[in-house]
Amino acid sequence: MDKRTFIKAIGLGMVALPLSTTMKSGRVVARQHPNIYPPLIRRGDTVGIITPSSPLVDDRGYALADENFATLGLRVKWGANVGKRYGYLAGTDAERIADIERMFADPDIKAIVCLRGGSGAARVLDRLDYQLIARNPKIFLGYSDITAFHQAIYTQTGLITFHGAVANSHWTPMVIRQFEQLFFDGKLPMYTADRKPNTITGGTAEGRLFGGNLTVLTGIAGSAYFPDFEDGILFLEEIGEEPYRIDRMFSQLALTGALRKIKGFVFGQCTDCRSKNPANSLTVEQILYDYIRPLGIPAFQGARIGHIDEQFILPIGARVRIDATQGSIHIVEPIFKTT
Repeated sequence: MDKRTFIKAIGLGMVALPLSTTMKSGRVVARQHPNIYPPLIRRGDTVGIITPSSPLVDDRGYALADENFATLGLRVKWGANVGKRYGYLAGTDAERIADIERMFADPDIKAIVCLRGGSGAARVLDRLDYQLIARNPKIFLGYSDITAFHQAIYTQTGLITFHGAVANSHWTPMVIRQFEQLFFDGKLPMYTADRKPNTITGGTAEGRLFGGNLTVLTGIAGSAYFPDFEDGILFLEEIGEEPYRIDRMFSQLALTGALRKIKGFVFGQCTDCRSKNPANSLTVEQILYDYIRPLGIPAFQGARIGHIDEQFILPIGARVRIDATQGSIHIVEPIFKTT
């Protein structure tokens, strides 16, 4: 996934806004939203699949998505513009926006799952109809470049969305079971590391959960869609970035003031993030210690979050408690609409 072009397009070095905001007539209007909770789904429901960022690399992903949802007993409806290409994007901005908004507006669609991530989400954030999304709350699932949509939807509507496997991922029994327990049964899991975590600073912390892909999150810093991290829990993951680039992005987060605000920190996996010249490089672990340990907040590395087959499905905007010594994340409030 090439995210560097994406960062250059967005620009860095801006200051984070303290409140959720909406653009109106060229003005930034500060607003705060109460949480909106999506309803649960059940077997036999229809899931909408969209490509709001980049298209598939090859066509095998379509069959894989069909198989994943057939296993769950769910029907699939493909976005009208899935399969289109506009350079490295899955269609023009207007086409990708149309698929997102149609899926939220369609009463037959009970959940929306992104087919893949890629690049291009930030191009459309300022043109989405957030009032339409707020009026039609649904489960919205994806990761990587979808990080931008998660932050934008929460900051502009208060809707809880979900960071986790995309539709063309290899959904292992662990992912299937997690999907069923969360979205069918409404059971709130305790997310625990599958091996001893790298505890940066021990202890427990509670706060609202934000985060996702490091590159994508720093790419929207300073915009109306960058969350207010006050008393938040920040989680991050990355792929294909050398340590010096990761260091630069942590500097960006620090300079926005976001790191000073958080109460806890979780780092998942950094896939293919080794330096090409290790003798003249810091490690990812050293970078995490340099930026996070001085904060004195509970923090750990090694959660099952990232570009991996078996990853947690995490609710963006929900209140969670982390235990940095045990390497666990626990949801501490309801995250689904009750009838």
